[in-house]
Amino acid sequence: MEWAFPRIKRLPPYVFAVVNELKHKLRREGEDIIDLGMGNPTNPPAPHIIDKLCEVARRPNVHGYSASKGIPRLRKAICDFYERRFGVELNPETEAIMTIGAKEGYSHLMLAMVTPGNSVIVPNPTYPIHYYAPIIAGGEVRSIPLLFNDDEDPQEGFLRKLYQTVKESMPSPQVIVVSFPHNPTTLCVEMDFFKELVNFAKEKGIWIIHDFAYADISFDGYRPPSILQVEGAKDVAVELYSMSKGFSMAGWRIAFAVGNERVIKNLAHLKSYLDYGVFTPIQVAAVIALDSPYEIVEENARMYERRRDVLVEGLRSMGWNVEKPKGSMFVWAKVPEWVGMKSLDFSMFLLREAKVAVSPGVGFGEYGEGYVRFALVENELRIKQAVRGIRRAFRKLQATV
Repeated sequence: MEWAFPRIKRLPPYVFAVVNELKHKLRREGEDIIDLGMGNPTNPPAPHIIDKLCEVARRPNVHGYSASKGIPRLRKAICDFYERRFGVELNPETEAIMTIGAKEGYSHLMLAMVTPGNSVIVPNPTYPIHYYAPIIAGGEVRSIPLLFNDDEDPQEGFLRKLYQTVKESMPSPQVIVVSFPHNPTTLCVEMDFFKELVNFAKEKGIWIIHDFAYADISFDGYRPPSILQVEGAKDVAVELYSMSKGFSMAGWRIAFAVGNERVIKNLAHLKSYLDYGVFTPIQVAAVIALDSPYEIVEENARMYERRRDVLVEGLRSMGWNVEKPKGSMFVWAKVPEWVGMKSLDFSMFLLREAKVAVSPGVGFGEYGEGYVRFALVENELRIKQAVRGIRRAFRKLQATV
C-alpha cells in the first residue's frame, strides 16, 4: 500500500474483494452466478412509497439543499414509529436525527465520540465498519469474541468477556458497540441481555451504540427488542435504525440515530459541517413509509423467512447441518469439517464449482474463520438453483476426498 496515506494504511484490503473479483470474471465469461454474498435487498419498496417520491420530486421547490438533521416531519415520524413499535418515547427535536444510512451515521458517531487514546469494544466477528470506523476516527478497538460452542451460551460468553476486557483496559473504553439481530452470526438477544448491558455501562460510565439494522427482519414469532426499551437506557445509549432492510429502501440511504440527547446533539453539530441531508422527496417518502401500516414490513419479513426455509432445508438435505436464524437476512453456516478448507478458499470453491457467491467468514474478523455467510437476497427459485449447484459441487469434491 505504498500509495496510501497514513490513515488509509490502517485499513486492510477488503477480503470480500477477492470473491467479488472472481464473481465478476466468471460473469464476464458468461457464467450464471447466484449472488448470495452481499446483503443488498433486491425487492423494491411498496408502490405507494415510490409514488410519493415521484410526486414530490416533480415539485419545483424541493431541489435545493435539505436539512442535515432531517426535515421536522421525518424526525417526528420516526419518533411516532418508535412509540408504536417499541413503546419508546423520543423527543424529535433532541433525541432523533436522520443519517445518510446507518453506515454513515455510525461512522460519524465514531468521529464525534472517539479521539486518539480512546478505545471501542466491538464483537468479533462483526460487520466490518463496526471495527474500522473507530480506527478511522483515530481510536483503538478491543475485540470481544462472539463464539458458538457447546460450553457456553454466546450471550453469556460475550458478557463475561466484556466484563473482563473492561476490567483489564486502562483507560476504560469509551464505547461498546453491539448489533442484534447480529450480522454476520444472526445471533438474537432478549431484553434481559440489554438490561444487563445497560446497567454495566451506567456503572462504568461507558456509552453504548446499538446498530439495529435488522430490527424488522425476524422469524418464528421472535420480535427483536430495542435497547431503548430498557429503563434508563437513554442515559448511556443511542440506537441506529435503518429503513434499508425492512422497508426495502437500501439505496435511498435513510436511517436515524435515536436516544441520548448529548450524543445526538454532538452528532448533529458534526454533521452540520459535513452534509446537507438527503434529497427532500426521499425524506417525504420516508415519512409516508413510516406512517404506513406495519404490514408492509411484516410481509418483507415473511418473504425472507420463506427464503431462509428453502436455503436451510436445502443445505440440510445434503448433510450440511445449518441452524435456522431467528432474525436478520442471513444464514451463518459453519464450513463442513470434511471439506478441509478455510472460509475464503471454500467461498472461492463454491463460486467456481457451484456458481454461488457467499461471503467468507474471515472477512468479518478472525473469529469468523470457519464460517460462510449466505444473504437471502435471491428469490426462492434462485435459492433452489443455488442448492442444486452446491449439491453438485459437494458430490464432485467428495469424489476426490
